[in-house]
Amino acid sequence: MAKNMAALVFSSAHPPAATACVHLQRPTAFLPPWGWATLLTLLLLTCVAAPLLALVVPEGSILHLSQYWVGLAGKILCYAMVALAMDLAWGYTGILSLGHGLFFALGGYAMGMYLNRAMNTASGNLPDFMQFMQWAHFPWYWQGTEYFAYALILALAAPGLLAFVFGFFAFRSRIKGVYFSIITQALTYAAMLLFFRNETGFGGNNGLTDFKVLLGFPMGTADMSVALFVASGVALAAMFLFSRWLVRSKFGRVLTAIRDAESRVMFCGYDPLWFKLGVWTLSAVMCGLAGALYAPQVGIINPSEMSPANSIEIAIWTAIGGRGTLVGPIVGAVLVNAAKSWLTVAFPDVWLYLLGGLFIVVTLFAPYGIAGLWKQWKQSHD
Repeated sequence: MAKNMAALVFSSAHPPAATACVHLQRPTAFLPPWGWATLLTLLLLTCVAAPLLALVVPEGSILHLSQYWVGLAGKILCYAMVALAMDLAWGYTGILSLGHGLFFALGGYAMGMYLNRAMNTASGNLPDFMQFMQWAHFPWYWQGTEYFAYALILALAAPGLLAFVFGFFAFRSRIKGVYFSIITQALTYAAMLLFFRNETGFGGNNGLTDFKVLLGFPMGTADMSVALFVASGVALAAMFLFSRWLVRSKFGRVLTAIRDAESRVMFCGYDPLWFKLGVWTLSAVMCGLAGALYAPQVGIINPSEMSPANSIEIAIWTAIGGRGTLVGPIVGAVLVNAAKSWLTVAFPDVWLYLLGGLFIVVTLFAPYGIAGLWKQWKQSHD
């Protein structure tokens, strides 16, 4: 099924809308008035309404927001950050990555290392999997992860450095299109196999789990779930505003030109290598931050997060929402994962078929995704 999805993603990597013309006009407004109103409303719902419903409203009330729904919403917000990161690389630059799940997982592992160290600080014992391996101390690459600030920097730096090194050689060799997508998928698959090995020091098949303390506060409580949910919502809003600024800048307009006509950009005197490498690395860093917020909310991070199928799903969220729009991939990630949470319980055997069918329908009848349908409807009523 994953291979079929990959083929479908490849087929939609260059929709018929691509044109030889390079448009670099600057939009007139950072956000339209309704855009600011929507953003502020969502922030109020995230930072004020949700905490009140979860922590103040009694559990017996119909308005009470349970800890389960708070955790699920926080997890989906993390997925939305990854979709937004994918949109910068794919939607605005034309770089279809099937390895973003690796960057997401690396951020989660960095935070998981801190959470494991925090859990074992009081007892002075090593994690269970290290005791099983009969190790006497933490590996050298675990040093410093007992500090939250270091772990957070590591969650951003590890995927960013990997993306920079990998992207430099790939883009310098002018690897692009389907070939680039294939090698990114190979990269994440190789990393998954590496992390499955117990001797790598990351928990092997089980990964890192059993988190109990974050910044000195107990995990698994309603207060912690709400705090992580709010942090995820604020981080997503900040990423969106930064991405909006970036794509409207000269840098962002060159990215769009590279997507539409890379050869013409080269003739104009720009070197696409550094523009593509910059947005590719930035996209990986954004995925790392999303992974760092994801791990404490789900309570586990393991090699399955690096599965190539997960990276393909990220591309599907972006395509369904609408590439090159920023808002579309966020909407796509939220809708698809909300549907997934329900359908995997109601129809667990057919969920992947429904996801594949949805992507086929969008590719054939709505190549610009949900955001494209909205633009068409709006234009028809203007």
